[in-house]
Amino acid sequence: MKGRIKVFGNTVIIVALFFILFSYAMFQGGFVSWFLFYSFLPIFVYLLMFSFYPIKNWNVTREVFRPILQAGDKAAVMIRIERNIPFPIYYCIVEEVFPKSLMKADSRNEKYLDMDHPEKRYVERKIKKVVFPGFKRSFALPYTIEQIPRGEHQLNQIRVKLSDIFGFVKREHVFNAANELIAYPTIRPILLQEQYQNFEQGSISSSTHHLMNTNVAIGVREYVPGDRFSRIDWKQTARRNNVMTKEFEQEKSTDILLILNSCHDQDMNALAFEAAVEIGLSLMEAFKKQDNQAGLLTIGAESVYFPSEQNAISQARIHQFLARVQPSGDRSFSAILKEEMKLVQAGKMAIVITTIIDELFKQSILQVKRRAKRVAIIFIQAANLITDTEYHVVQQLRYADVDVQILTEQQLASKRIEVNIR
Repeated sequence: MKGRIKVFGNTVIIVALFFILFSYAMFQGGFVSWFLFYSFLPIFVYLLMFSFYPIKNWNVTREVFRPILQAGDKAAVMIRIERNIPFPIYYCIVEEVFPKSLMKADSRNEKYLDMDHPEKRYVERKIKKVVFPGFKRSFALPYTIEQIPRGEHQLNQIRVKLSDIFGFVKREHVFNAANELIAYPTIRPILLQEQYQNFEQGSISSSTHHLMNTNVAIGVREYVPGDRFSRIDWKQTARRNNVMTKEFEQEKSTDILLILNSCHDQDMNALAFEAAVEIGLSLMEAFKKQDNQAGLLTIGAESVYFPSEQNAISQARIHQFLARVQPSGDRSFSAILKEEMKLVQAGKMAIVITTIIDELFKQSILQVKRRAKRVAIIFIQAANLITDTEYHVVQQLRYADVDVQILTEQQLASKRIEVNIR
C-alpha cells in the first residue's frame, strides 16, 4: 500500500513539473522557452517510466558460503540481483535486513572482560552497498558478517532502494530471501584437574588421568561413529570385511550428569549464561576425549535430557540444541530440579552449571547429593555482581561437602579454563 502511494506521489510530481514547464513555454513563447521544454521532455519521459518500472520482478537471492560455524566466526555472504529488463538506473542501494538475534557480537573469550556490563555486547549491524547498475542485467554484492553470536539466525529480507539521477523519484522494495545461519557454542580448552572412575568389581574411586584400561579386551563389535581410531581391530576387520572395534570390560569410566540451569530469571546475566552454555559443551567434549560417559540435562521451560551416548548422532544433537537454547520458563530452577531428581541415578556424579544461586538452590542441591555419589557446582558470574547472599550460600554448600567452583571474568577471559572436580 505504501509503495502504491509513493508511485502515485512521484507521478503527480512529474506531471506537475511537465505542466509547469509547458505552461512557461506557452505563455513566454520564443525559441528559448520551447527549446527548454523539448530538451527536458526525454527526462520527463524517463522519470515517468522509472516511476512504473517493475522493481518487484527482480530476482534477488542470497548465498551464505558457510552456514554452519562456531560463535565468534565470520560468515561470507553474496547477494545476487538479476533483472530481465535492462532499464537504465543511476544508482541502487542494497541493504541487508538483520534479525534481532544478530544484533550482538561475540568476540570469543574477550567478551567476558565486560561480563559485568553485558549490554556492551549489543551492536547495530548495518550492511548497505551502493552500486551503479546502468544497463546491467545482473550484479553481485559480497559482504561479511563479523563476530556472529551463538544461535540460529534467520536472514529473511533484503531491502533495495532506487533513485533517478536528480533524486525526484525514489523507489523501494523489500525482497524475501530466506537463509539460515547456525552458530554453535565455542568449545573452550578445559583443563580438568582430577577425574574419577569406578571399577565393576568394587566401589573404589581413584584419581587418574587415564580413564580406560585399554590392555584387556574381551571382544569386538561393529564400529560406531565416534569410536577411537586406535581401537579398531584390524585382524577382525580383515576377516569379516567390516570395520570392527575392541570392547573392554575390566575398567569402566565414571558416569557423569551435567545439569545446565537454563531457567529465566529477571536478574540473570545474559553473558554469564553464554559462558554456562560454552562450559557445558566444553566439558562434554573433554569427557568424551577421555572416554568418560557424560549425559546432559538442561532445565528451563522444558527439561531436555541427553543420555551418555558416545556416537556422532547424539553429539550432533547436543551441539544443535545448545546452539539455540535460551533462558526460558517462569518457574525456578530449584523447583524443577526436584521433579527431575529421578534422572540423577545413584552412583552418578552430578555437575550443576548455573548463574543463579540462592537458598532454594542450596536445598535442591542437598537433595541431589543424597542420590548422587558426588555433586559439583560451577557457578558463573561477574565478580562485581556476586552478592553477599550468594557467597554465604556457596560457603554453606562447601561445608556440606559440595564442591563449588566460581568462574568469573578472570578465568573465562583466559585461553584455557581450569575446572577442579574433586
